[in-house]
Amino acid sequence: MTLIEHIKELRDRLFKASLGVILGLIVGFIVAQDVFDLLKVPYCNLPRDPGTDCEFIQLGPADAFILKLKLALWVGLIVGAPVWLYQLWAFVAPGLHRHERKWAYIFAAIAGPLFAAGAILAYVVVEKGLAFLLEAGVTGVEQSLEVTQYISFVTGMILLFGISFEFPLLLLMLNFTGVLTGRRMLGWWRIAVFLAFVFAAVTTPDPGPFGMTLFAGVLSLLYFIAVGVSMLNDRRKGRGKPVYEGLSDDETSSLDDYDTDSITPGERIEAVAPVAGAEPIERRYDDMT
Repeated sequence: MTLIEHIKELRDRLFKASLGVILGLIVGFIVAQDVFDLLKVPYCNLPRDPGTDCEFIQLGPADAFILKLKLALWVGLIVGAPVWLYQLWAFVAPGLHRHERKWAYIFAAIAGPLFAAGAILAYVVVEKGLAFLLEAGVTGVEQSLEVTQYISFVTGMILLFGISFEFPLLLLMLNFTGVLTGRRMLGWWRIAVFLAFVFAAVTTPDPGPFGMTLFAGVLSLLYFIAVGVSMLNDRRKGRGKPVYEGLSDDETSSLDDYDTDSITPGERIEAVAPVAGAEPIERRYDDMT
């Protein structure tokens, strides 16, 4: 295909992907209220004074409608994911080899459950973090949160945790492509655990030890799982095996496997007659050849 044909195909793929997102947006607009009821559960589970309900504050007259559109867009991206992911794959797949396509299927099948696990963990951490943040204040009054900021906070945490859980998958991709070895990643385990705790301390809303330790522990566990799978893959492909593994520093390699037969001189080659009418070499080639 020419460049123009590739651009036309990309245009068609983007149009079909947009149709999938629009159909998902319609579904999301219908179920937006149910999604909102699910996202407000951590806030409603907080301890409150008797007789009070979990109510939000709305600052603008259009905030509720804009929030419904945002939730519908989130749902639309999730519902329409099979369509736009397939269009993306259909555009990229012709340029991949057969074994590359196989590993792409495997990585795609793993990426979905990893993201879902991160989203579930974020849901748990948000509930614990909100309880600490609202109870550790000095005002001592009943607090009500602004609805758009609360939903942005929860969805941002779900997205952050979900993407963070894809990091071990990135390490596996680097290992399967030969960029990193499992032994090298194992040597970095102290740095990896330290960075996991630093990242968890910065991103989790709970300043207490529960959310940070839980998030960092899961990230560290995923890192060691990726290291173990990488070492198995290295052993399967024979990576990292020294060339002189069976020899000591003071031992020479054996020459028994080599052919020790005497070498006889070859026969004399007669001179080749020049080609009639051949031009000199400086006239047969230009400066480029």
